[in-house]
Amino acid sequence: MTRIDPATSTLSIVPLGAGDLVDRAVRFYRANFTTLVLMAAPPVIVGTILSLGWLSLSRSIFFTGGYDPIESTAYGVFAFIGSAGIWYVQTIAVLAVMGGASRNFVRHLLYGDKISFADTYRNTWGRIAGLIAASALTSLIIGIIGVLIFYAWAIVVMIAVVGVAFVFEALPTLAFIVGSVIVLASLAAAYMLFCLIASRFAFVPQVMLVEGQGVFAAIGRSLSLASGNAKRFAALFAFTLVATYSALAILYVPLGWYAWLEGVEIIPFGGQLTPAWYEISAQLIWQMSIILLSPVWMIGLCLLYVDERVRHEGYDIELMAARRLGDIPSVPQKYVNPLQPAIGERLAVSSPGQAAAKSTSGLTSLGLE
Repeated sequence: MTRIDPATSTLSIVPLGAGDLVDRAVRFYRANFTTLVLMAAPPVIVGTILSLGWLSLSRSIFFTGGYDPIESTAYGVFAFIGSAGIWYVQTIAVLAVMGGASRNFVRHLLYGDKISFADTYRNTWGRIAGLIAASALTSLIIGIIGVLIFYAWAIVVMIAVVGVAFVFEALPTLAFIVGSVIVLASLAAAYMLFCLIASRFAFVPQVMLVEGQGVFAAIGRSLSLASGNAKRFAALFAFTLVATYSALAILYVPLGWYAWLEGVEIIPFGGQLTPAWYEISAQLIWQMSIILLSPVWMIGLCLLYVDERVRHEGYDIELMAARRLGDIPSVPQKYVNPLQPAIGERLAVSSPGQAAAKSTSGLTSLGLE
């Protein structure tokens, strides 16, 4: 790979606000659109094939001709369980690939290295077991936390709405206004609580691939590094969520219109079986949105990771020093301490001669080798 000399690089690393984070993520995405989409595509394509195969298997097992409510219910349960399992595995695979891409992206951000498909999958394969374990563990934790927060929010809203309706029984308009304010305020609070917790696990893939940490060490490092970034994480998550559903709406609306013209009941209540072509098309649209928008999430988290190191560890100062003063000498393992510079290579050596031999290996930043 071609690497830009840090002494002549024009990269500027400065603390990013929420708007700056989203803006820079979108600009990086547009500049590397084709490569990023190709990187995200393989696990999603495999998941799509498996999902469509499971859908076909479900229909062949439960629909033997005509329409039967029992068959339809059994089909829905069977298809949902299989699709949910495939979706979870696919999510883990996408997260693992995005973790591999984070190393490539951080090197691009710091050195100007080209973002490439081959480097991303080489990085992913090199830490595949750890990335899968970390992705499965963190996604499970965040999923459970999200469900608990959602149900807690639903209970609070239900109690509040009933209470408002009872208190303002004689003033229905006022009851509606007060109830709406309570629902929106509690929704915002629940969302921020979720982002506050989920943001603590946001940097696990980056720490693993950039700093070379193990799974549990990376989780601990992410928990400590991610303090204070809940608002920016919430802005990035909200942008990605809105962009995803906007893309889905753009693609689903024409499909819905065509299905309506063909007389398809999208939510069948009258005993009509939803055609296979509609279910397949809807599945393809959903998977296409994942391919298109998951790189935005990866880029945003990588930018946020570097930004947190700038804020907490003064990485921008050390990078500026490296540009002007050259490589920082490598430090033998016995001298490593918590205040080790962010630029430098951690060496496992047994003699000063080995350390001197390794000191010419070149600049490493943020633990990059």
